[in-house]
Amino acid sequence: MKVCIFGAGSIGGIVAALLARKGDVEVSVIARGAHLQAIRERGLRLITPSDDFTVRLRATDDPRELGPQDHVFVTLKTHQYLATLDAIVPLLGPDTTLIPPTTGMPYWFFHGLKGPYEGRRLPRMDPGGRQWSLFGPERAIGCAFWAGGVVPEPGVVKLENDVAYLPLGEPDGSRSARVLALSRAMTEAGMKAPVKDDIRSELWTKSINSLTWNPLAVLSLADNGQIGEAPGVVDIARAMMTEAEAIATKLGGTLASPMEARIAFTVGLGHHRMSMLTDLQRGQPLEIDALADSIADLGEIAGLKTPMIDAMLALLKLRARMAAA
Repeated sequence: MKVCIFGAGSIGGIVAALLARKGDVEVSVIARGAHLQAIRERGLRLITPSDDFTVRLRATDDPRELGPQDHVFVTLKTHQYLATLDAIVPLLGPDTTLIPPTTGMPYWFFHGLKGPYEGRRLPRMDPGGRQWSLFGPERAIGCAFWAGGVVPEPGVVKLENDVAYLPLGEPDGSRSARVLALSRAMTEAGMKAPVKDDIRSELWTKSINSLTWNPLAVLSLADNGQIGEAPGVVDIARAMMTEAEAIATKLGGTLASPMEARIAFTVGLGHHRMSMLTDLQRGQPLEIDALADSIADLGEIAGLKTPMIDAMLALLKLRARMAAA
């Protein structure tokens, strides 16, 4: 099996290192700058609460050197991904699967979804339908990336807990040979990667979690536990979740777990900081557009308004502009 990780940052680095250690998967990564140089010179190091190891793998900034793969994970920020679509093409053969970013909903979201919305497009998330036409929705496999990771220094990736939960699924809910093979390889490598009959349920859960807690964290500069302890703040989270879940319900979606269970889990993480807050504190660009564009596309299709979400995202964009000033 040949697997390319396009973007070997925190999430991509975790997947790449675990698969490469497995030994029977040919893993390559697309990286750049000091991170690429360090991986080439010293290998890719993964630190977890219970392990610390380094793997040697092929690393490049030119996908044309690698040729077609069996599976391509794109683990870039969404704005980076949209700027590099053409660069992904050399990695794609006739049967290559593509696992795109899922901060917000992916371009293929309505592909294979039986009912009145089947085949609908997401114009903000896929401007001009470029992903749909360039890659085709039929090669997509869905994956919800639940893995808390950071890149503390070039060539090093840190998994903050021992569980990397990356459920997989075909858009039409089938248990194809390709998704079963990928799930098996990832599971044997140490990830929790079950095949789900309804991967959209996992994507809704991940998307709503990001949409809710990232703005609250950036605006308050608080960790998850502090957010949970602040009077009235969790009520804002509930209001945002309620608006987003109304859209999910209208579009035939479900959530992988109940709202209150998800709230309890998130605030129960205590000193954990949301990824967008970490980006803010490191002076990195915030991945706001993917959250805003995704809910705007889906709300428009569902015919529903999201006043609380809109207000929080407006404040989040202002915070980002002030931080960059």
